[in-house]
Amino acid sequence: MKLLRHGEIGREKPGMIGDDGVMRDLTGIVPDIGGEVLSEAGLEKLRAINPSHLPVVPASTRLGPCVAGTGKMICIGLNYADHAAEAGMAVPPEPVVFMKATSAICGPNDPILLPRGSEKTDWEVELAIIIGTKAKYVSQEDAMSYVAGFTVANDVSERAYQIEGSGQWTKGKSCDTFGPLGPWLVTRDEIADPQALELWLKVNGEYMQRGSTRTMVYGAAYVVAYLSNFMTLHPGDVISTGTPPGVGVGMKPARYLRKGDIVELGVEGLGVQRQEVQAEG
Repeated sequence: MKLLRHGEIGREKPGMIGDDGVMRDLTGIVPDIGGEVLSEAGLEKLRAINPSHLPVVPASTRLGPCVAGTGKMICIGLNYADHAAEAGMAVPPEPVVFMKATSAICGPNDPILLPRGSEKTDWEVELAIIIGTKAKYVSQEDAMSYVAGFTVANDVSERAYQIEGSGQWTKGKSCDTFGPLGPWLVTRDEIADPQALELWLKVNGEYMQRGSTRTMVYGAAYVVAYLSNFMTLHPGDVISTGTPPGVGVGMKPARYLRKGDIVELGVEGLGVQRQEVQAEG
């Protein structure tokens, strides 16, 4: 099942994709794609709906972030062995955890806004996990039962803000529009193995990143279980699981986003994002 949110910024409505690939409106069926709707019971109710009976959403309609009510967006750094090698850094002995402000979250095709004075804004295609059931102290074996589904994330990063000053990475990860999510929340039953998905990202039609979740150091189940030992995970929380090689900061010479660039990215089975880079006013 593919769930989505559509409409103007701040006024998104719930929706889903039918078997025919057409967007359908869930207004009046559920309040939004978040909270109890993401639980096993909530998802079962949606599975019982015949999408062909729902109103069609025009294909030109803006897509919002595919999940509502996100209390926290947690990111895992250096979680691909080949990306760690690209960065010249050792594989971390346990997951590197940092936060991205929820105010950075935006729709999958909304523009990326370069912060004022930015010179080193970079891209990162990632598999994102969306929590469906409150999780605390869960085992790795049970971890996936707490997951509603998966989506595509672009962990946009301003590298100067992230690593050239003092302090934590969060400030280079949390600028407005630095967290595109979507196009859909794909429920976990549709993804046979989250550790066997291809990822890719292009800038202006040129491949920058090509990778596979097979090279993740800490897989999806491990990360959910690990994080649940330090914080309670709530429905709608997002975990962005790291990026494969090919980021701009790792190139020689380094390459960063500029006004007018077009970024396209996707994860196998989870859809595609497209963003135009613009200068923040």
